[in-house]
Amino acid sequence: MHTQAVEDYLKVIYEIQREQGKVATTVLAERMGVSPPSVTGMLKKLADLHLVVYERYQGVTLTEAGRKIALEVIRHHRLVELYLAEALGVPWDRVHDEAEKWEHVLSEDLEDRIDQALGYPTLDPHGAPIPARDGTVVHVEQERLSELAPGQRALIAEVSDHDPGILRRLGQQGLFPATEIEVIETGAEEMCVRSGDHEHVVPLAVAAYIFVRPIG
Repeated sequence: MHTQAVEDYLKVIYEIQREQGKVATTVLAERMGVSPPSVTGMLKKLADLHLVVYERYQGVTLTEAGRKIALEVIRHHRLVELYLAEALGVPWDRVHDEAEKWEHVLSEDLEDRIDQALGYPTLDPHGAPIPARDGTVVHVEQERLSELAPGQRALIAEVSDHDPGILRRLGQQGLFPATEIEVIETGAEEMCVRSGDHEHVVPLAVAAYIFVRPIG
């Protein structure tokens, strides 16, 4: 058993490692909302527990044991998000914060029951993959919407759940995972995309958090 703080760090390290490849302590401190010295202290503790490999000024990586714990917490989190959305009708911009409270206390029995009740899902409400019980996770090749050029068509695969405001805006525009879009034009700060018969203006700062699979 590990403390909630330990699990939170491992989960965030995993997510940053997936997004950026290397996990810098400054980025980790920003994501965790704590000071760099606090991060350094926790990383030393995690290294002593053999959950991370940490060298000062060289960043941090998860060990296999650390990765296993991170994926278990992420599995709990994403299963709970989907359960809240599908079974209880909680809006997709609110499930993340609620799941943060459940992910550390979910028993294996309840985890299995939720998994079965949902039909053994593979994606959460935001399109992120749900790790399997054995710790395996399937990541599909994706691009950021902000990187697409005018005329390109794509299927929205995943939307980052880090900002509820972004999720609310995209939900109002109907830009959910599995939605097909076409880039109409791009500017210095925003882009215009078409979905069905509707056109939507999306700031590039927001488009950077929308992951797509190009079509054709």
